[in-house]
Amino acid sequence: VQLQASGGGLVRPGGSLRLSCTASGFALNNYAIGWFRQAPGKEREFVAGISWSGASTAYTESVKGRFTISRDNAKNTVYLQMNMLKPEDTAVYYCARDRLVQRRPTSNLTDYGYWGQGTLVTVSS
Repeated sequence: VQLQASGGGLVRPGGSLRLSCTASGFALNNYAIGWFRQAPGKEREFVAGISWSGASTAYTESVKGRFTISRDNAKNTVYLQMNMLKPEDTAVYYCARDRLVQRRPTSNLTDYGYWGQGTLVTVSS
């Protein structure tokens, strides 16, 4: 079971990035997937999550209206579209798979059992 996060990089404030989380070794379509981030010196925090079916999504307040999570189960991939990026969005972004099947997304780190390696997003002018 492996999750590969990609798409990070350096972007100016106001810019956009799209992160991808691709799964291997299991079918993504039975699991909720979450995106988390960890800035230097801070705890890892929930950013967005999507249910196994894609019908339900959840966002932390600070990214609502700017970030959109989606999934393409045929490609075994979940995306995080990030628009209007701010310097405070700078962090390593991780995707993670729910421990249990067919649930709505949760913001609790302990509900996620498998983690990708992270991709660095830097928002700076």
